[in-house]
Amino acid sequence: MAFPFKGVDFIGFDALLSEEERLTRDTARQFIEDNLIPIIEECNREGRFPRELVPQMGQLGFFGANLHGYGCAGMSNVEYGLVMQEFERGDSGVRSFVSVQSALVMYPIYTFGSDEQKDYWLPLLARGEKLGCFGLTEPDFGSNPGGMRTRARKVGDEYILNGEKMWITSGTISDVAVIWAKVDDEDGRVRGFLVETDRPGFSAYDVHGKWSLRASVTSGLSLQDVHVPVSNLLPGTDGLKSALMCLNQARYGIGWGAIGAAMSCYDTALQYAQVRKQFRDQPIASHQLVQEKLTWMITEITKAQLLSLQVGRLKDAGKAEHQHISMAKRNNVWMALECARLARDILGGNGITDDYPIMRHMMNLESVKTYEGTHDIHTLIIGQSITGIPAY
Repeated sequence: MAFPFKGVDFIGFDALLSEEERLTRDTARQFIEDNLIPIIEECNREGRFPRELVPQMGQLGFFGANLHGYGCAGMSNVEYGLVMQEFERGDSGVRSFVSVQSALVMYPIYTFGSDEQKDYWLPLLARGEKLGCFGLTEPDFGSNPGGMRTRARKVGDEYILNGEKMWITSGTISDVAVIWAKVDDEDGRVRGFLVETDRPGFSAYDVHGKWSLRASVTSGLSLQDVHVPVSNLLPGTDGLKSALMCLNQARYGIGWGAIGAAMSCYDTALQYAQVRKQFRDQPIASHQLVQEKLTWMITEITKAQLLSLQVGRLKDAGKAEHQHISMAKRNNVWMALECARLARDILGGNGITDDYPIMRHMMNLESVKTYEGTHDIHTLIIGQSITGIPAY
């Protein structure tokens, strides 16, 4: 049996939040409790994305939440982070869907798009009436996106795109794809393109056999002589740095999201330990080794909360650097995965069943540790920042 979530706040963290930030967090929390928690284990079991929740997500302003105008909610970055926390407390795959729609589709249109592109796409994406995906990773290039083979060739008033993309969230359910390609007549400079998924030559297929992010759609994309008008080029994109700016937005949300998964695992393990009895009819929470595990979890969650809040405050002040976001993503995902493993240990055999969310979070977090920059890549990003020497 699953336990009702009681919240996780050891040092009065909520007192550091404004009333509006707490209200935003609580709105997202109630949405997850009422709509996602009751169905997520079934979705995970069936490998099904709960698309029926998309309209309400749009109505509540969860898509592009920290963007302004175009029907977006205009939240602060801290508020947006708290929303991501609650979504990942529900499920990493569903949070991934919201992150992609927001940080990897709406953000590049908002930041690099023309007025016409923004006016058309952003309101539709904000309402969830159109869905998008982000095509950067390729079958042979993940951590090294600069090695991409996807090409764009300009012919008259069109670009012709050819290439393959892989591990693309929402690929087969998207109406538009943000595709990154090297432009032949610009000496291979990387540019972003909006590619409607119903264009001839564009195809998408689902990745099957996943043991992780099963409630999220993961796809491969193929572009075979796909013609798009010049007006579909994102005019503000200028090299790979533009794509990496988008990834930085997504990584920020992941840093917060991982805290939610850790909260779910900790809260479940704590409540379980208080009612599960072993040895002299005592709850296992009375045993030293169990208390040590719970203490480690709540300490690391608390540290992660403070780290993400500070990065969020810096981001709202326009002072967050990419290495700050890398630290939050790297630390918090590692922490959450360790919390999942410790929680599974406390639950014993029950921890591997989907009567509890532990194993689902653990499997999901294995992917979260890898995507949007692996744990090791973020280590090197931070290492370069503190030494001034790139090690990759």
